[in-house]
Amino acid sequence: MKNWMFLTIAIFGEVVATTALKSTNGFTKLGPSLVVLVGYGIAFYFLSLSLKSIPVGIAYAVWAGLGIALVTLIAWGVYGQKLDAWGFVGIGFIVSGVAILNLLSKTSVH
Repeated sequence: MKNWMFLTIAIFGEVVATTALKSTNGFTKLGPSLVVLVGYGIAFYFLSLSLKSIPVGIAYAVWAGLGIALVTLIAWGVYGQKLDAWGFVGIGFIVSGVAILNLLSKTSVH
């Protein structure tokens, strides 16, 4: 169970870093640039810890899929980047895929 907590922390670090990436202005602003570097450092460190028991394909699918969905929601709220109907469908497929991997696939280790 702790490995799933590590994966959750990795996702949080990646979401924070990716969201801050737009604010770096091409890494010309120090504060946001540091947030990006620290966030990705946390993300990769905790992702590596989660891989001790979670298969890499499953961990990466969950990390990337949930990261995409969360960054999209945050970008909507913070940067006003709205989704159209097809955007919602696409994000829905991503979230559905992550759910199927974790709930139905025998590949996932719980």
